[in-house]
Amino acid sequence: MLEKFERYPLTFGPTPIEKLSRLTEQLGGAVEIYAKREDCNSGLAFGGNKVRKLEYIVPDAIASNADTLVTIGGVQSNHTRQVAAVAAKLGMKCRLVQESWVPFEDAVYDRVGNILMSRVMGAQIDLVDEGFDIGIRESWQRAIEDVKRQGGKPYAIPAGASVHKLGGLGFVGFAEEVRAQEAELGFSFDYVIVCTVTGSTHAGMLVGFAKDGRADRVIGIDASGTVEQTRAQVLDIARNTAALVELGRDIVEDDLVLLSDYAYPAYGVPSAETNEAIRLSARLEGMMTDPVYEGKSMQGMIDLVRKDYFPAGSKVLYAHLGGVPAINGYSYIYRNG
Repeated sequence: MLEKFERYPLTFGPTPIEKLSRLTEQLGGAVEIYAKREDCNSGLAFGGNKVRKLEYIVPDAIASNADTLVTIGGVQSNHTRQVAAVAAKLGMKCRLVQESWVPFEDAVYDRVGNILMSRVMGAQIDLVDEGFDIGIRESWQRAIEDVKRQGGKPYAIPAGASVHKLGGLGFVGFAEEVRAQEAELGFSFDYVIVCTVTGSTHAGMLVGFAKDGRADRVIGIDASGTVEQTRAQVLDIARNTAALVELGRDIVEDDLVLLSDYAYPAYGVPSAETNEAIRLSARLEGMMTDPVYEGKSMQGMIDLVRKDYFPAGSKVLYAHLGGVPAINGYSYIYRNG
């Protein structure tokens, strides 16, 4: 589906799939749980799902003769850290707008984790006191114009690389990669669990798995807390991506499964249940997840298994999208483990 698109290699290759045997056993054994480790996908500042997306965006940035990548996220944004790493790898400058998206206070929140690495990698950071929104932000547009005023040539990458015209391609590739791995494993996954916020990871998967009739088996766990806005954005990105890759069929609302039960109490703020899920996967599998994204999708998957959402015998693939460096910004919560 992606043969006609140029790709700039930033990842190690296909990401591994591992069975989470102890977690499977802990949850009763009726549903087999596997993880696809996007958190291990690249050597660029711990990698993550945005690196897979950026592989299809970078050729466009290079062709535009840009010298500065400009993007936006929260203070502990995984996306901004990955853009900073890619800019460093390409020899470009990087301008990051980091807004106050998360109503969370920790003494070191703006000095550790993702933002620390972005600073070490040389990104210029604008801290902006604005709340959470997955839409296009004025602060980001101002930064783009400021780069131009200073004589630079900006390349604009929206939050999560999501509403970029090529933002969904990387996770179409994820689905194709899973199909190849399924052929080697000798079975197919019945469900895929993915955390959903700005939308292009879920949208790309939806399009990729639509090719073999599994679009509605991609179960999105909303972590935005703005589920209707997120739903609309995922559908829009999926439809644009489907047209781009010439899927051959329309994406309809029934293709999108997005569960809103786990985003509480707010974007970026973990609930007691999120923290329980983080500790459970860490203590059973040595697999770290974070309080913003993967902890909430892990919470959702665990709860769905316990509620018999998946029929007995199902094989469930948990998409680990990375993001663990953000846990450092929540050090007080986890100070005793």
